[in-house]
Amino acid sequence: MSKGVQNVVIPIPNEKRWKKKECETLDSGIFHNDKLAYCWLTQEDVMRYLLNSIAVFSSIAAEAIDKLGIIDTQNLFFLYYDDPASSALELLTASIVHQSSVAVVDPQGKFVGEISPFMLNSCDEAVAPAIATLSAGDLLAYIDCGGPPEDLVQLVKERLREQNLDAALELLGEEASLPSWSSFSSTSSEEDVCLSGKNRKHGGYSSRVVRRSEAIVCYPWSSLVAVMIQALSHRVSYVWVVKEDGTLTGIVTFQSMLKIFRERLKLMS
Repeated sequence: MSKGVQNVVIPIPNEKRWKKKECETLDSGIFHNDKLAYCWLTQEDVMRYLLNSIAVFSSIAAEAIDKLGIIDTQNLFFLYYDDPASSALELLTASIVHQSSVAVVDPQGKFVGEISPFMLNSCDEAVAPAIATLSAGDLLAYIDCGGPPEDLVQLVKERLREQNLDAALELLGEEASLPSWSSFSSTSSEEDVCLSGKNRKHGGYSSRVVRRSEAIVCYPWSSLVAVMIQALSHRVSYVWVVKEDGTLTGIVTFQSMLKIFRERLKLMS
């Protein structure tokens, strides 16, 4: 996994205790045709185990991630706010290999948000016209604001007509046009907007409201254990790294964390 493997399938020895339960569990799907039981181990599973055993790694747990050298600046996929949203698709194909996403930054390189496979997977086909016509920054607002703002819906429709793509208008439907932000503002929970303070602090490029799908960030001086807790609590395999002013500097992934743990285990053995 420290070399990039995302999941591992491990056979479980078919001991007596498994044989006794074979009849009961054969239909549950954990047994293969060879009558062996298997378990599916993910990077997240291993990271949770390491976090529960973090006392063993006390020498590195409190170390800053920049000192540990686990901030990845090479496999950093990003778009500028005004870049076409459609250009994110090719970058997403590459980022999936590293279990990360595509960051969106303003002209000064300050982090605005992310376009992730999870984000797009949560949308229906109505997002396709937006990807085809909007900028990366506007797509964030279109998806992450509790419903597409009216001005962006109209912008998408205008650009579709300009490109003679009237058939795509049917994908938007009437429900895509929200009358105002009032309904969202009045029903949003504190959890929905708890992360939006980050952009206000950094003078974010977009003033639009964002919800809980906003990307998770840390700082170069954040400790390893703090970043682990961030990633695991939000069920993501990566955390964006920004400077104090919000400038994107890199990304920390489960793979890079696992690599440092593996190196430490070698020294301990």
